[in-house]
Amino acid sequence: MRLRWIAAGAAVLLLYGCGKDSVPQESQGAANEVTDAPTVAASPVPEPQPFTVDFDYHTLDNGLKVILSQDTTAPVVTVAVYYNIGFRIEPKDRTGFAHLFEHMMFQGSENLGKMEFISLVNANGGVLNGSTRFDYTNYFAIVPAHKLETMLWAEADRMRGLDITDENLANQQGVVKNEVKVNVLNQPYGGFPWLWLPQYANENWYNSHNFYGDLDDLDAASLSDVADFFARYYAPNNAALAIVGDFDPAEALAMVEKYFANIPAAPEPIELPDISEPRQEAEKTESMTDALATRPGFAFAYHVPERLTPEWYAMGLIDQMLLQGDDSLLHQALVQQAGITDGVGGGINALLGNMLNYQGPMLWSGSFIHDAGTSTEEILLIIDGVIDQLKDQPVSPAELARALVKWRSDYYDQVSATFGFGRADLLASLALFDDDPGLLNEFEKGMQAVTPELIQQTAQEYLRSSNRTTLALVAGAAESAAEAQGSAEQNNGEQDNG
Repeated sequence: MRLRWIAAGAAVLLLYGCGKDSVPQESQGAANEVTDAPTVAASPVPEPQPFTVDFDYHTLDNGLKVILSQDTTAPVVTVAVYYNIGFRIEPKDRTGFAHLFEHMMFQGSENLGKMEFISLVNANGGVLNGSTRFDYTNYFAIVPAHKLETMLWAEADRMRGLDITDENLANQQGVVKNEVKVNVLNQPYGGFPWLWLPQYANENWYNSHNFYGDLDDLDAASLSDVADFFARYYAPNNAALAIVGDFDPAEALAMVEKYFANIPAAPEPIELPDISEPRQEAEKTESMTDALATRPGFAFAYHVPERLTPEWYAMGLIDQMLLQGDDSLLHQALVQQAGITDGVGGGINALLGNMLNYQGPMLWSGSFIHDAGTSTEEILLIIDGVIDQLKDQPVSPAELARALVKWRSDYYDQVSATFGFGRADLLASLALFDDDPGLLNEFEKGMQAVTPELIQQTAQEYLRSSNRTTLALVAGAAESAAEAQGSAEQNNGEQDNG
């Protein structure tokens, strides 16, 4: 749709150019001699039409939410299954289970052996992945369009029942623990800042525990624990299925009903925990040492407004103004002017999604690696100076318009990303959280309703220092190297003196 709009704009320019060139030369001269001709006002440039996604939405008798969105651009389909269990809503004594199950779902089911799901997709020229996020665990595959039924059969097979064995459990416990060691514990900046900031910034245990899970909890998991977790959270009435791509909606729905309709729903209603956060009233400052880091890092986070409120939309545009792109105010201040870092990144739900695919409390955060000679006080002085610009006075209409253009560009990219997966991701998330995938077509209207005054009010309330958490990362490797060099120099000096 976005490319179609751009192409239409180019066509208008082309037609205008042809019309001008087609005027005979002598007619142009005669027209110039008329000095009292009435002035014709230029036609206003039309506003771009809001981006919309067509879809069909159904709920099966067993509670499975089904979203079908046809796109015949390419002969491929994306099949995405989202389960309403993420790492912040896992049970307290089962930390890491949400992530563990992301792995367990590839260990075999009734008709597919260990890792055969992956082989099935790869053998048919497709790609696949899965991930664990704050509020969901998802699985998706992108395959040639004629393999849609095969993928629906395979996804239904593992939703119906996993091959839960002692061998598979022990194997994946080891895999998850090794992943934590490789990706976090033995990796410089491994958990910075995405894993650490929520633990420092939030008060509610569900939002502040280690999302990878306590290794003792993973070790203590029994076969019955795993079976109970699967029965409770991997039921059709706790899931959404999104299909995007080149297919006939009626035929696709018939396939879904054929393979998923007879999967029983969870017998008891699924009760999710209270994940609300109290209003933060005092700034939090934290520091940690990364033994492998060679340069220090700095991260900050602010709690954002509740989803779908006017202030939440305003925060989305504030994010564009302050943090997104080389023209953002923080990039200009920290990179171009102060020169203490080569880049700053972040956003709402940074590194784990976007501002549209989560439910519940969330942080707006930024982070960067910086020069060793820069203090935390100097960094905060720069950040506060930038943020105060939004708090002290309303932004200009031009600044607001620019932020909206940037947001719209990012939004279109998200919706169209990865052969339909971006669209499937947002449709499935909105069905799962709000029972309303049609919200996807309302976001742009919410952004367009934001005013300069609302930007200022939102900045004053949510970008106050008492709503902020900062995390200073100490470069342990650099300190160790400096100590080793100092010790070597001292030894050399003692030898010379001797």
